[in-house]
Amino acid sequence: MQIEVRTGDILAFEGDAIILPTLSDGSMQEGIAAAVREIVGGEVEEQVRAHAPIAVGAAFVTEAPGLGVRHLIHVPLIEESGMRVGIENIRRATRAGLLGATRLGLDSVAIPGIGYGETGVPHDEAARAIVDEAMAYRGPHPTSVVLVDQDERMVAAFDLQTQEVKR
Repeated sequence: MQIEVRTGDILAFEGDAIILPTLSDGSMQEGIAAAVREIVGGEVEEQVRAHAPIAVGAAFVTEAPGLGVRHLIHVPLIEESGMRVGIENIRRATRAGLLGATRLGLDSVAIPGIGYGETGVPHDEAARAIVDEAMAYRGPHPTSVVLVDQDERMVAAFDLQTQEVKR
């Protein structure tokens, strides 16, 4: 699997899918999910919520109208807003997103920095968990993973982790 790191808005990514962190109840009210909801509309959120609760470590796939990708792979990080995000949840969400891409035969997916911030873990630990899961994944798809974030510290952490894996 090819892994690339980019600085930028994940919503500008053009490919097969974006792995989108959400809550187990399927709500798209916070972070990147809220920005996605503004573009794709409330119907996508309604689809996800209709299948809730979605376990941490599971994924639910929807279409992505209005974005440069065909699909959104919704991966819950926590059960409810305000809960602390742990490393294992980041790993499980990343793995679930990659499995979702395999199930649909998707080649190119984008993953944002997930699980870092006020209720999360340090940038370097989040990046390590995401990169480790991507590098360890052995499914036939995706063939390309793009790690995208606007946060300079997260991008630097992604760069560092991908370089360490190559050594």
